[in-house]
Amino acid sequence: MSSQALQMPRWMDLVLLPLWNLLIALLVAGGVVLLIGASPLQALTVLLEGALGSARGLGYTLYYTTTFIFTGLAVAVAFHGGLFNIGGEGQATLGGIGVALLSLWLGPKLPAVIMLPLAILAAAAFGMLWAAVPGYLQAWRGSHVVITTIMFNFLAASLNGYLLVNWLRPSGSMSVESSDFAPSARMPALHELAARFGWELPSSPLNLSIVLAVLACVFVWWFLWRSRAGYVLRAVGANANAAHYAGIRPRWQVLAAMGLSGALAGLVGINEIAGVQGKLTLDFVAGAGFTGIAVALMGRNHPVGIVLASLLFGVLYQGGVEVSFEVPGFSREMVVTVQGLIVLFAGAMAMVSAPMFARLYTMLTRRARSAAVEGTTHG
Repeated sequence: MSSQALQMPRWMDLVLLPLWNLLIALLVAGGVVLLIGASPLQALTVLLEGALGSARGLGYTLYYTTTFIFTGLAVAVAFHGGLFNIGGEGQATLGGIGVALLSLWLGPKLPAVIMLPLAILAAAAFGMLWAAVPGYLQAWRGSHVVITTIMFNFLAASLNGYLLVNWLRPSGSMSVESSDFAPSARMPALHELAARFGWELPSSPLNLSIVLAVLACVFVWWFLWRSRAGYVLRAVGANANAAHYAGIRPRWQVLAAMGLSGALAGLVGINEIAGVQGKLTLDFVAGAGFTGIAVALMGRNHPVGIVLASLLFGVLYQGGVEVSFEVPGFSREMVVTVQGLIVLFAGAMAMVSAPMFARLYTMLTRRARSAAVEGTTHG
């Protein structure tokens, strides 16, 4: 049952409910921290200071946030089309492969003003094509998209390893990575751009891909809620049979939803490969595709919510590293455990508290109406 069916206003669904779930998650995580003999307040303080307390820490936090925005949007678009795309890992991997192939081929020949837009198109196109195959298999062959996207994650990782070992690795190198890209194929880092204008920023992996992530959020919002094509896609996601009787072709909408979802996931390759690594590496996605599922759930599949959820996970990733170093007895495994609890309560169990908020809203609405009626009667 959705929160809409429970008669909750949009602001309560998008803001109040996620904040409540996050509070519960933090309380439970604090209890786990107490069990291992650490101070929850100290752990929280170190986490926030490590993620937001310095320009360098903030740069790393926003770098993680950028990647999670792409994968969160990818999951959200597919969800609005009635699909559960858990193939973000593979689609992001193919996006990185597309960036690498184009950069190694044309990077030495083209200036950055031409090369970087082409790299963005390559990342989106490779991710789109990789996601379109499971979309086609579900729409025309009945293969469930959850199963096929899982398998395509493994296929993408295997393809990446094959290309690196047999084709893209420099001769004589033992490292499983491609040659370095030409400077024109590198997405500029923000601290490098700031230096050109006389501003001094600490070095961090944050690069101009964050601007691309913001533009992607605006596009997804416009596409889903302001365009005819987005309305058609959401209609199919809400009820494919009803959409079919209204003259919509659900098969093509399944393909469109998966294609757009894959394109968004493929843009991870811009942030990670063109923006940070400067070469194709073996495991550059590092679970971001699966984190995008939690981001989309917590963000209620809305671009604004996804940005906030991505920022939260960016804080957890960057601040968690600091906690594992600074808090005695708090290992990296404990950081992952706390992150998992937040995913569980703030994402997977997001609707557990929804009936309570729906009843509260209904009660307050009835009281307000009763008060209005009494005031009219006495008036």
